[in-house]
Amino acid sequence: MDDLAQVLRESERAVFFGGAGVSTESGIPDFRSACGLYTTSHDLPFPPEYMLSHDCFVEHPAMFMDFYRTYLVHPAARPNRAHRALAELERRGSLAAVVTQNIDGLHQAAGSQRVIELHGSVHRNHCLECGRHYGLDAILGSAGVPRCQACGGMIRPDVVLYGETLDETVIHDALQAVSEADVLVVGGTSLNVYPAAGMLQYFQGREMVLINLEATPYDDQADLVIHRRLGEALGEAVGIE
Repeated sequence: MDDLAQVLRESERAVFFGGAGVSTESGIPDFRSACGLYTTSHDLPFPPEYMLSHDCFVEHPAMFMDFYRTYLVHPAARPNRAHRALAELERRGSLAAVVTQNIDGLHQAAGSQRVIELHGSVHRNHCLECGRHYGLDAILGSAGVPRCQACGGMIRPDVVLYGETLDETVIHDALQAVSEADVLVVGGTSLNVYPAAGMLQYFQGREMVLINLEATPYDDQADLVIHRRLGEALGEAVGIE
């Protein structure tokens, strides 16, 4: 932990790369752990992977939206110690960006300004017909398929579903941030999801830090590996409760 604190103090343009494990301490389940969305028993007509796919959205939009509201949207969740620590590092001028695979918006809620959301956000939605933009209330305040107030078209979340590609501009921004970082802190991710995990290969800085409860395929490539809860590790290193 002393090593982590020193690395963060000396960084000038660190980048944090995070996954679902960043938000588990806020009560949002991850996907692949023992208690994750993909491993927990649900009374569903199809596997969760299909329920979160482009095909499901097109073929069964009402079923998709019901699943999405139930399992992907967590309006009561609040930033945890990890989110607050990262926002504090940005305020101190040590952290240049957060690159996240999460869609919950908790980094912004904690105060982080430069957040690159690889998979989109539940807080952004749009009409497929006229393009009108909507916030999360349009999803939560409807049943079945949400409809546009202006034209009646279907509203869909601005999140990347299975079978869809990442936005090229977002990929560019993420790769640029990672390649320009002097320190890369990776946390709360199994690093088994591509192309996101492959972005670590673009890091050219001096130190890579991995913080995760379990081992990852990149542990042997990191300069510092910490197997602890992310909020605990970052909070202690940054000095916030």
